[in-house]
Amino acid sequence: MKTFEDIIAEHPFFRGLDPVFCQLVAGCGRNVVFNADDYLFREGEPADQFYLIRHGKVAFEVNVPGRGAMRFLTLQEGEIAGISWLVPPYRWTYTARAVELTRAIALDAVCLRGKCEADHHLGYELFKRFVPELARRLQATRLQMFDVYGPAA
Repeated sequence: MKTFEDIIAEHPFFRGLDPVFCQLVAGCGRNVVFNADDYLFREGEPADQFYLIRHGKVAFEVNVPGRGAMRFLTLQEGEIAGISWLVPPYRWTYTARAVELTRAIALDAVCLRGKCEADHHLGYELFKRFVPELARRLQATRLQMFDVYGPAA
């Protein structure tokens, strides 16, 4: 049976992370399961964890006035859900909902922020992994906006 450390070390987001850091990260994790249409988190709530998606799909949605919930990104196995846990004021800026049965590892944000504060090398390694992901998602959202709003008049 695989341990959290094994799963974290094999997850694409953490692949290549020092085994000592994998052990530290694993200490903040727990298995979670979401059924289709279950919320992982909702816009405005405290960002108290993030998720390593092991199986399934998760859609990110934002509430657009006059239009309701609008999906702007769908994630799948091997990706992570949630970046707001890393940036004060630690509140979700969008909603995440399972599209289908989804299995994940939830990593406790308070636990992980504490470990990053205690070991700045760990914090830097996580930062180097999260910043490119944040940039990729901002670009995907930008392209989605072009698709939704069309060319300028």
